[in-house]
Amino acid sequence: MQVLRIDSRSPYRTMLGVGGIGSGCFFALEGDQTLGRNESRPGGLLDIRDYCKLHIISHYVAKLLGAGKDNGFGVLPVGVVGADAAGRQVVQEMADVGIETKFIRRAEDKPTLFSVCFQYPDGSGGNITTSNSAAAALCEADIDAASEALKVSGSRTIALAAPEVPLQVRRYFLERARGCGAFCAASFVASEIAAARECGIFQLLDLVSVNESEAAEFVSKPLEPDAPQEFIRVCQDFLRHNFPKVQLVVSAGAMGAYAISHEVWNHSPAPAVNVASTAGAGDALLGGVLSGIAAGLPLFGKKSECLVETALDLGVLLASYKCQSPHTIHPDANLETLCEFARSRSIRLAPNFQRMVV
Repeated sequence: MQVLRIDSRSPYRTMLGVGGIGSGCFFALEGDQTLGRNESRPGGLLDIRDYCKLHIISHYVAKLLGAGKDNGFGVLPVGVVGADAAGRQVVQEMADVGIETKFIRRAEDKPTLFSVCFQYPDGSGGNITTSNSAAAALCEADIDAASEALKVSGSRTIALAAPEVPLQVRRYFLERARGCGAFCAASFVASEIAAARECGIFQLLDLVSVNESEAAEFVSKPLEPDAPQEFIRVCQDFLRHNFPKVQLVVSAGAMGAYAISHEVWNHSPAPAVNVASTAGAGDALLGGVLSGIAAGLPLFGKKSECLVETALDLGVLLASYKCQSPHTIHPDANLETLCEFARSRSIRLAPNFQRMVV
């Protein structure tokens, strides 16, 4: 199976990440009326596999970079699951794709993070997620247990902080990673961005990946599809005056994604697909971007359409491919299927990208 080459010339050899690890299920409700306080409603259990953010991102990085193989890329999530069937299943699924699970702790007194999602016939819906899950028990001692791995790989480490674990623990992890010279990346949900800014997390980051609503919360300016240049200008001004070292990746749905720094920007358009589900697409985007960066692809390029030459292009290609699956992790996604998908959409693979494929 083809992967992106990781060798002595590659800028990164390992990814350590913190974030939620768990799963979920989907129900298709009968009837359009909103669920009542005391109502019991029938619904069909959908054949959709749902996973949490750290698992999704780690899965794609492992698949694209050949984790677990000789001279492959090391993917080491740091998290907590319950001592239950759900926890055992997700940990085994991670191990099956080459992810090292030695820093995933099992909590005896808390359940694995789990979400029950429900959808109305018109596509709207919501979810109920365990608030007392094992993921919330991640603590500084878990980070300390993985600190030796950070020291060993040092500046050739990508440190990823994903949601669904305590914000203060994410900051502690990033502080330790920054002290080892790691490349630090993170994603956030919109509701925690203000708190993240207040506690100083963004000063520790090299890369922030957000969707449109999260980006609007971050820079106080929405992305208008008909006038993206104004949004880009505001983002660049904001980064220049607040976080000049941060590179921003903004997913924009069918429009693709933007990479923005205080100096330059580029846009990677998304190919048209028959969308089965967009759930997990933003995490796939980040997984593709981090894979490209690890292998040595630049984040910024010449803004060429129909060409895969940057880490952003790879992320958009993976996110678009993911949308063809109802599951939050596309079960068939790997570098070979991505390249076939690109060719089917008349998207060329740039020479610098082709040279990395082994």
